[in-house]
Amino acid sequence: MTSLLTQIFLFGGDRKWSPNDWTDSDDRVRGGSSYSELTCDPSSPTAIFHGNLDTKTLGGAGFASQRTTGEDRDWDLSNYDGITLDIKKSDDKKYTLILKDELLPKSPNGREQSTVSWEYDFEGYDDGGKVFVHWDEFKATYRGREKKDAKPLDLKHVRRISLMMRSFFDTQEGDFSLSITSISAFKKGEMRTDEPSSNAPKHDSQGWLSRFFRQCLP
Repeated sequence: MTSLLTQIFLFGGDRKWSPNDWTDSDDRVRGGSSYSELTCDPSSPTAIFHGNLDTKTLGGAGFASQRTTGEDRDWDLSNYDGITLDIKKSDDKKYTLILKDELLPKSPNGREQSTVSWEYDFEGYDDGGKVFVHWDEFKATYRGREKKDAKPLDLKHVRRISLMMRSFFDTQEGDFSLSITSISAFKKGEMRTDEPSSNAPKHDSQGWLSRFFRQCLP
């Protein structure tokens, strides 16, 4: 037996990219100077998360991020094993994928109230490839610090998805760019090796398939 991968697209693929789905959440809300954009169009298969990370204004700190819009989003991903980022092109910087299962009303000063974030840090391949993130690889944090006593991520009610570029204690800064074909949820199944599949890939020019079987499957 070998593993068969199925997926449901959240953004990209058969769920076309739309600029209305994303908004910026940068360190300017804390007096910083970083900025980000997610450039996408329904007619294009690729979205580009890009901008500039400034670490001088806040003394070595800094972040630039794009998050999903709307307070009523509610993805049920409980039947899946994790998230797939299909990356078309990346630089040599480290990025963070963030999930939230709780959103609170804004405080009287207009700022969002803090809730637990579930984070995964990754680096994309220069020539593209797929990053598979299992649920147990996400780390719970609260206000930037690891929260080891956090309750499990509620996979039936994922409320927000974010992409972030940050300084990682002043180890990276400047312009950044990450081109993404899709964000999806994946599930592993079983397929008999003696039953050829008409959907099996005939070649692996980018090497992502071999990386998947080497890094992600038991």
